[in-house]
Amino acid sequence: MIFIMLGRFRQKPTKATIAQLNKLREVFAKEGVKILTYWTLGKYDVVNVVEAKDEKAMMSASIRVSDLITFETMPALTREEAVKLVE
Repeated sequence: MIFIMLGRFRQKPTKATIAQLNKLREVFAKEGVKILTYWTLGKYDVVNVVEAKDEKAMMSASIRVSDLITFETMPALTREEAVKLVE
């Protein structure tokens, strides 16, 4: 499953914060959760495109980063999957 996560840092990011997030990314990768991250300007600080096996895996990952970042998470479909729903 694919998820889009719009996030805001709870506090100003520091080198320590980034180190914590990098360690979590390594743990997530071992669990099969793939994350593509973009830092952004505007209302949100980061946008993540996440691939996880299911909602439970996504929720588990979200809970572990919730001390550092607040997220609005949305499940997403590829264009091809969405078009099939219209046909």
